[in-house]
Amino acid sequence: MFTTEFLITSLIIVMLPGTGVIYTISTGLFVGRRASTAAAVGCTFGSIPHLLVSILGLSAILHLSAQAFVVLKYLGAAYLLYVAWTMWRDTGRLNIEEKRCQRGMRAIAVKGFLINILTPKLSMFFIAFLPQFVPVGSVSPVLHLILLSGIFMLITLGVFLLYGLFAGTVRDYVINSPRILNHLQRSFAVAFAALGARLAMAER
Repeated sequence: MFTTEFLITSLIIVMLPGTGVIYTISTGLFVGRRASTAAAVGCTFGSIPHLLVSILGLSAILHLSAQAFVVLKYLGAAYLLYVAWTMWRDTGRLNIEEKRCQRGMRAIAVKGFLINILTPKLSMFFIAFLPQFVPVGSVSPVLHLILLSGIFMLITLGVFLLYGLFAGTVRDYVINSPRILNHLQRSFAVAFAALGARLAMAER
């Protein structure tokens, strides 16, 4: 039902730095492995609405509706800028943030979900990417798309968990250096701000 080409292509796409990757790594660095797992799960599930939109063909409607696309795009950009601002604001308050986050793994997962769901170009990506791997003359192309989507999500979850595990391991070496942590936190804040600005200025 799927090819080696699909697996390799999906792996490469998932490994490329994006909002989900940056969020998972930053969570692993600043909070720990357990929190990075919640972030990875949230980001992965944030792809589900886009995959459903693509499978149902609604992304074609979204593509035709410039107003809907622009609204979603600016909501996503605003949320990324908000994430950047809160991360920059909380620089130097890692211990307080850590205790709060350890009590709220669900909040971390929800944040990852929102980061991905408010990226409208994911719908466009999936509708352009997934159909390429559906065999011509497939008896049930919709079922094929669902299976491909499930595999893509499993790859996403696996890669993000590895990113988070690595970040959590690195955290053990830098946690005692507030200066390094502050620089890293500000770097991630700038990265989120840049992603938000790029999303806001991106053309359809």
